Amino acid sequence: MLVPTLGRSLVLAALAAFAARATAEPPRPVKVSVDWDRVERVSRTTATLQVVVNPPLRRGSPVHDATFRALRDLEADFVRFVPWLPYPRLAVAELEPPGEGEASWDFSLIDPLVSDFYTATRGRPVVLNFSTTPQWMWKTKEPVAYPADPDQVTWTYSQGNELRDPSAAELAAYYGRLASWYARGGFTDEKGKEHRSGHGFPIAYWEVLNEPDLEHGLAGPQYTRIYDAVVAAVRAVSPGTKFVGASLAYPRRDPAFFEHFLDPKNHAPGTPLDMISYHFYASPSADQPRETQGFTAFEEAQGFLTGVRFIEQMRARLSPTTGTMVNEVGMIADHLLGPDGTIPVYYWNLASAVYAYLWSRLSELGIDVVGESQLVGYPTQFPSVTMLDWATGRPNARYFTLKLLKDSFAPGDALVATTVDSGSVHARGFVTKAGGRKLLLVNKRDRPQAVALAGLGRATVACVDGPDGIGTREILGGALELLPYAVAVVSAGP
Repeated sequence: MLVPTLGRSLVLAALAAFAARATAEPPRPVKVSVDWDRVERVSRTTATLQVVVNPPLRRGSPVHDATFRALRDLEADFVRFVPWLPYPRLAVAELEPPGEGEASWDFSLIDPLVSDFYTATRGRPVVLNFSTTPQWMWKTKEPVAYPADPDQVTWTYSQGNELRDPSAAELAAYYGRLASWYARGGFTDEKGKEHRSGHGFPIAYWEVLNEPDLEHGLAGPQYTRIYDAVVAAVRAVSPGTKFVGASLAYPRRDPAFFEHFLDPKNHAPGTPLDMISYHFYASPSADQPRETQGFTAFEEAQGFLTGVRFIEQMRARLSPTTGTMVNEVGMIADHLLGPDGTIPVYYWNLASAVYAYLWSRLSELGIDVVGESQLVGYPTQFPSVTMLDWATGRPNARYFTLKLLKDSFAPGDALVATTVDSGSVHARGFVTKAGGRKLLLVNKRDRPQAVALAGLGRATVACVDGPDGIGTREILGGALELLPYAVAVVSAGP
């Protein structure tokens, strides 16, 4: 439709005036207000990470020392250790079935990784997940090959939907011997031969399989049968160990999985249901420009939280004493890896902001453990989820954000009523166990944002807003600017 000449002139003039005013006037500050006396819940949530086994973690790697030093310096509880399928020789201790002669047990490549992990986490409870099962225990049309080179990646090792022993006794015996090797110093194999390790590592939690919905396509009843058998075998050699079940890649796809697994009547008598676990990765598409990646990531995070609430309702109804670990949280955007072998700096701050946001929101929902994924990724094995530079071992913003959260907050802190007048900033106030007042702020946008903190005078701010670690400064009068995707903790004292 044509606009009359006079009307069109008025419209253009109004638009010009609006544009000029928008250019001249900076955006108003985001207003945050905290009622420090109104406790909404007491936190039970631990911020931590997972360590996935891959070649950069091996002794002799250029980043080995820096990697385990970074892990040690975090001093995190419930770190999840996962020898995983892309490197079968680093993950599976019995790669061939027992034959007429000896069994094929071999820990020579696995032990250094486990020992270095326990050294770096000494004195802290950990979660072990030897997630990759011996492939020969599964029914497949043909035997599955694996590389002779332990550092060569393969994505085809884990196959099959049915165990060759449907009772899962064979698989459970494997895990019982594996746990005995690390917790009790050795085991006797299928041929009656004794194997001694000398290890006596404490196993606080044992997680049964990883992403069984993805790696073997297991339904709830199949997985439950495997879980019960493995738990019985591991408990026999490590009676103080607790257990984590489910570990789903796509927790919202199959609610029936949780409905079956969380119902105690579907388990063998006496089988503990200590924890369930599941995962979340935001995944902006490859054709998205930088300007929209953050919107996609936070919208996907919001959708995930809706699923968490639903799962938590099932858990509370069926097995209220069971806890929850969301033990893989991250972003996957490997398409951002450039020809120079690096990923843009802004992305690490975006990914760290997504983790901080989810840690805070999951604290509101009473989740026990929120684990960032992962300590080291690298080309061929999800470089966009790494917390350290795979070439230098230098931490990025994801590492520093985890350290900031872990050092600032802990289970037992009180979450207090917090309001914010914009969806572009997340805010949550905490009163710590020691009585200190702290405010977590997350800039959800790829632009600087001014924040006005009501009723706050002098305060200290610790912030991750670039590649250079945790910066600190003082603010006066409650005025603060957050750089793009910044994560900040404001400490106001008692």
